[in-house]
Amino acid sequence: MKKFMLFVGGLVALLLLLVNIGPMIFLGLGIWLLYVVFKKFVRSDSTAGKIGWVLVGLFVLSIVLSNMYAVIGIAAAYVLYLIYQSWKKDKDMPSDTVVTSNDPFTNFEREWAELNH
Repeated sequence: MKKFMLFVGGLVALLLLLVNIGPMIFLGLGIWLLYVVFKKFVRSDSTAGKIGWVLVGLFVLSIVLSNMYAVIGIAAAYVLYLIYQSWKKDKDMPSDTVVTSNDPFTNFEREWAELNH
């Protein structure tokens, strides 16, 4: 049941990631453009140049804010990563663990098999 729930959660996270891949690209591009505009603003010496870069920066900031719901896609990618790690951890653990204890009450089936032979 745990594997099934991990699979369903992973499927939902993958669909959310695929739906939000376009806005995530525009969000990353907008953040990069904001960085470039800031660098150009700092290097500009004239007041008119600074005003121009502020206007360009406000325009790019509006693009970034309009794609802010792409954070859902980033969160879905993180959830997908966590599900993958959980799935990998469960795969490493053996499902049939044999307890070798001398207590006859914890391993009744083993003791019963030894008595019948």
